[in-house]
Amino acid sequence: MNLSLDFPDFSRDLAVARKPSLEAVVAGFQSLHRDPDSPIRAIHHQPASEGTFAAVPEAVDARLRTALQRRGIARLYCHQAEAFEHIAAGKHVVVVTPTASGKTLCYNLPVLNRLLADESTRAMYLFPTKALAEDQLHELQTAVEEMGSAIRAFTYDGDTPQDARKAIRQRANVVLTNPDMLHSGILPHHTRWARYFENLRYIVIDELHYYRGVYGSHLANLLRRLDRVCRFYGSEPQFLCCSATIANPRELAEALTGRPFELVERNGAPRGEKFFVFYNPPVVNRQLGIRRSYIHESRRMALEFIERDLQTLVFANNRLATEVLVTYLKDACERGRAAPETVRGYRGGYLPRERREIEQRLRAGQIRAVVATNALELGIDIGSLDAVVMAGYPGTIASSWQRAGRAGRRQSASAAVLVASSAPLDQYIVEHPDYFFGRSPEHAFINPDNLEILMAHLKCAAFELPLSDGETFGAHEIGEICRFLEETGFLHHSAGAWHWTSDTYPADATSLRSVTSDNFVVVDITGEAEVIAEVSFPTALTTLHEKAIYLHEARQYHVERFDYDQRKAYVKRVDCDYYTDAIDYTQVKVLREFEGESLGGARRAHGDVRVNRQIVGFKKIKFYTMENVGAGKLSMPEQEMHTTSFWLHFPAAFLARFQEFTPTERQSGIMGLGNALRTVAALLLMCDPRDLGVALSEQEEGLAAFEPNLYLYDSYSGGVGQSAPLYRFAPRLLAQTAGLLAACRCAAGCPSCVGPTGEIGERGKEVASRILAELTGATAGGL
Repeated sequence: MNLSLDFPDFSRDLAVARKPSLEAVVAGFQSLHRDPDSPIRAIHHQPASEGTFAAVPEAVDARLRTALQRRGIARLYCHQAEAFEHIAAGKHVVVVTPTASGKTLCYNLPVLNRLLADESTRAMYLFPTKALAEDQLHELQTAVEEMGSAIRAFTYDGDTPQDARKAIRQRANVVLTNPDMLHSGILPHHTRWARYFENLRYIVIDELHYYRGVYGSHLANLLRRLDRVCRFYGSEPQFLCCSATIANPRELAEALTGRPFELVERNGAPRGEKFFVFYNPPVVNRQLGIRRSYIHESRRMALEFIERDLQTLVFANNRLATEVLVTYLKDACERGRAAPETVRGYRGGYLPRERREIEQRLRAGQIRAVVATNALELGIDIGSLDAVVMAGYPGTIASSWQRAGRAGRRQSASAAVLVASSAPLDQYIVEHPDYFFGRSPEHAFINPDNLEILMAHLKCAAFELPLSDGETFGAHEIGEICRFLEETGFLHHSAGAWHWTSDTYPADATSLRSVTSDNFVVVDITGEAEVIAEVSFPTALTTLHEKAIYLHEARQYHVERFDYDQRKAYVKRVDCDYYTDAIDYTQVKVLREFEGESLGGARRAHGDVRVNRQIVGFKKIKFYTMENVGAGKLSMPEQEMHTTSFWLHFPAAFLARFQEFTPTERQSGIMGLGNALRTVAALLLMCDPRDLGVALSEQEEGLAAFEPNLYLYDSYSGGVGQSAPLYRFAPRLLAQTAGLLAACRCAAGCPSCVGPTGEIGERGKEVASRILAELTGATAGGL
C-alpha cells in the first residue's frame, strides 16, 4: 500500500501487497500505526456480532406478516418488537440504536398495522431533508405494494406540484414532509386539511438528534402549534421518534413534544466487522501548528480504496470542499485505472432528478465513489458500501457514526477513515480516541422559551387559530405577550380571544434555522445586477462590511457598498490572493446571575447578560500561507443583544498565584483559555463553535486590581439553552480543555488549541495550562 506521503519512514511501512481487498488497506493502516509518531492516531476494531431476535407480535395483521416474509423478515430485532409493544399500548416512544439497525421498521410496522385495521387513520412523517422523505416514501410504497393494500402515501414539500396537492390533502393516509413545509405550507392552511387532522393518529419524527439548538427550539414551538390544531380537530396523535446515539434522547424528545416517552435503546441488529481509523495529517510547521492539507490527505485515503475497486463514499463539510475533492478524484482516476465518470458529487444544489440517478447507480454498483455533503449522511438507502472517508470532523460524534455507518449497511465488512483538519475540535477528537469511542457524552439542548422564537411562533399560532384567554403555549401564560402584539398592530382582542389582524403572513417572516429572519441580500453588480446570496444578520456584519472579500461558490467578490438600512451589500467579482477576517470589539455586562459557586479559588456562574459588539476593523489573510498581509479600520453600527452566558470569575487573589507572568501575559492567556474552552464546549453541547461567543471583561472602575470575567455566551438573542448546561458541566469542560492543550504538540500556541501566538502571545498557552491546572486540581474529585 502506498499513500505517496512525503515522509519516507511512513511510506516504507505502507508498502504492502496491493491485493484488491479491504484487508490490504486495513493491513497498511495497521503497519503504519505501530510507529508512535504515525499520522494514524487510532484504529478501532468493531467485530461482527450476531443479532438478538423476537417473534413478530401476534397483533400484526396477516397481510403485513406475509409482506415481511416475502422480504426475508421472519423475525424482528428485539428493539423493533419492544417498540411495537410500547406503541400498541398507546405510549410515546423514542428509539435510539445505531445506523442501519432497522429503525424505520420500528415506526412503519405499527403505522401500517393500524392503517390495515382502519383505513381512515392518518399519519405524518417528519424528516429533516426532502431527500430522506423521498427515500422513505419508496420504502413505504414497496411495503404497501407487497401487501396489495390501498394505503396511500405521498411526500408533501416544496417540490410537490400544485395540481397534486389537493389530491394529497384529501386522499393521503401517510404524508411525508419536513418541518419547513409543516410551518409554512400545512399549518397556516389547516382548514384544507380538516379531514386529515381529524384522523391524525401518529406523528413520526426521524433523526431526532438533528433538532437541537436554534432548529430544535423552533421545532418545539412548531409542535406546540401542531398540537393546538390537532386539539381543535379533536385528535391526540402519538409520537414515534428515532435518534442516533446521544446522551439524552428521552430528555430531548420530551422537551420537543412536552410529553412523556418510553426509551428503546437495546440494539438487536447484527452488524458486520468495521475498522474505524483516525488519521491526523503530519505537521509541516511545528511552530505555527500547520499540518498538511486535510483535503489532499482525504484524496489520498479515498484513492487507496477506489484503486482497489472498493465502493467509497467521501464526506466533505461544505459545498466548496465537495467540488474540490470531486475534481481531485476525477483527475486522479483519469491518470489511473478507474474511469473518471465513476466518481460523482452529491450535494444540496443538485437537481432532485440528478440526486435520484446517483443514488440508483450507487445501489447498482455502477459508481465507484461519491463525494457528498451531509445530504447523504441521513438514512437514504444507497446500498452496501465498502468504505467511508470523512474530510474533517463532522462536528458531532453522532454525525460521525452516522457517516461511518453508511459503509457496511448489509452486515458486510467495512472501513471508515476520519481525516482531521487543523481545527481545534478535529484535533481534540483525533487525539482523544477513547473519548470518541466510549459511551456517547453528547447532549442535545434546546430552549423553546427563547422570547424571540416564542413570539414568532405565537404570531403564527394566532394566524392559524385565535388565542383564547387563559390559554397556554407550552408552559407559558400568553396574555402579556398578546397585549404587546396588540400594541404593535398584530392582534386584536374580541369575544374572549386574541385574533390576527395584520395583513402579513407570519410564517414567511420566520426562518426555522435562525432566531431572526432579518437577513441581508448580496447583489452582484459586476455586470447586470443580480442577487447571488442571502446572509443572516450576524454573519453579514462580519463578512459583508465595506472592503471585505466575500467568498461565494469559490469566487471572490469585493464589497463595494454596505447598505445597512436596506439590508443589502453590493459586490463586484475580483481575482485576489487574500480573504478578509473581521475584528470585533465586544463588551459583556452581567444583568442577573442565576447560580454561582467557588471553583478552586476562582468562581463559576451563569445568568443573563447584555452583549455590546462592534466591528472595528478587518485583517487581510493570504490564502494557503495564512499570512496577515494588511488591515483596515471600519466604523460599523454597534449591536446590542440580551442573551445568556456561562462565565468564570478570576479574583485578584487567584491571579496572584501566577506572579511569574506579566499582567499582559495573564490577560492574553485567559483569552487563549476562552478559545480552547469554546472548542470543548461545542463538543459537549453538539453545537457549532460559532454558536458561542467568547469575551473577557475589562478593568472595572473603582477596582485597584484586575479581576476579569471570562464569558462563554450564547450567540443568539435570548439564548438557546447552552449556558446552564455549561455551568453544570464545568468540571468536565475544564478537564477536557486541559486534555486538549496537553495533547497539542505546538510549542506556544496554535489555531488547534488556544490560538496562534500572534494573537495570544508567546506564553499564552503556558498561562492557560497553568490556570487549568489550578482549576482542575480543585475539581478533580467531581470529574
